[in-house]
Amino acid sequence: MTHGDDSATAQAWAALGGPAGMSGEVAYEPAGGVLAARLPVRELARAAVGVCSLAAAELLAARNGAPLPAVRVHEGAVATAFVSERHLRIDGRAPVTFAPLSRFWRAADGWVRTHANYPHHRARLLDALGVPDTGDDETLVERLAAEVAARPAEAVQEDVYAAGGLAVAVRAATGERHPLVETRPAGSGTRVLPPAGLPAEGVRVLDLTRVIAGPVATRTLALLGADVLRVDSPALPESGDALADTGPGKRSTLLELSDDGDRQVFEELLGRADVVVTGYRPGALDRYRLAPDDLLERHPGLVVAQLCAWGWTGPWAGRRGFDSLVQAGSGIAVVEGDGDRPGVLPAQALDHGTGYLLAAGVLRALTGRLRTGGGRHLRLSLAGTASWLLHDLRPTAPDGGPYDPQPWVTEVGSPYGIVRHAVPPVQYEGAPTGWSRPASRWGDDRPEWTVR
Repeated sequence: MTHGDDSATAQAWAALGGPAGMSGEVAYEPAGGVLAARLPVRELARAAVGVCSLAAAELLAARNGAPLPAVRVHEGAVATAFVSERHLRIDGRAPVTFAPLSRFWRAADGWVRTHANYPHHRARLLDALGVPDTGDDETLVERLAAEVAARPAEAVQEDVYAAGGLAVAVRAATGERHPLVETRPAGSGTRVLPPAGLPAEGVRVLDLTRVIAGPVATRTLALLGADVLRVDSPALPESGDALADTGPGKRSTLLELSDDGDRQVFEELLGRADVVVTGYRPGALDRYRLAPDDLLERHPGLVVAQLCAWGWTGPWAGRRGFDSLVQAGSGIAVVEGDGDRPGVLPAQALDHGTGYLLAAGVLRALTGRLRTGGGRHLRLSLAGTASWLLHDLRPTAPDGGPYDPQPWVTEVGSPYGIVRHAVPPVQYEGAPTGWSRPASRWGDDRPEWTVR
């Protein structure tokens, strides 16, 4: 057991505005050989889960006027959760985590990483490079390889981006930095949170996130008792496999915010929400009066937590992005590469790490609201987590016996069938060991709160 001397945990807790010295309350149970990489991924992962566990314990103690529960996090649980998609099975079937056209490609002067998991991103990638979609992935890989090989990497990046697709030229790390967490108090409203058995019990969370990082954050809040309602546009279908992995504990509903009727329903939900979590590009939701300042002016006491890919300032702030693309564009792929070929982290650690940090930020904001009143505005990004990993974290000597993920995997019945999934890694004395409900099917739930 390690206790009280983890610098990564101290850094993350300080970034979240946590009380000085409190990070030493987190103890870690080691596991050998987890998340091995050139970069300190193990340290990032356990610190992100550690501060999330500590923030949960802090809020629970504040609500109940009780001492801080002991916080002990097992590295085996953390490592399993950080590759949760690899452990996922639905009636014995393994999901497809990366589509055939999501990969590294050799360009005329370097490498390019593409992301084409969603049908619309696949279509835009092919269109940008002038490759007709024959439906034969093997042939398409050959055609795309030839097209990319004939062009400079940055030209591919910009052509695909201009077409609405996703491609990033692989580049070495630069001096560019992004903060790990940005947080500020806002407004003067408050809402009493009575004593409870779970830290976020009775807290209503509107979840406007997709893919991994945001859904991991809201999945964690649901684990800790929050009433989490995910809201998607019916025009943007989500993968059932993704929902089975990141949807436990939450409900899923469909609202088109450009429709007057749906917008009215959304505004009624918003009027009773405690937390809004968004995972869209900066400014993408502003036209719906969902900019942070607008939200906090209309709803004092609200906690607004934002997540994006490339950071909140700079020329790439408005671009779409995913973990694999930020690894390519930040310099991580070069560090983890072999020779001139780029490499990857042993997990989508930017996504998962940012998700647990985001959940921790929301929990700390709720503690702040309970103690001093007022809302909070939080901003995190995959680029910020990448900066932390590249520039601030240091590897520590691993210890513990051989790592076996099986103790950290379980099976539950769900609308999708029998789902095998990773257990939640957030751990404090008395913490729940699983979610109160399985993942809903996409859009199956009514747009209403269950907490009255």
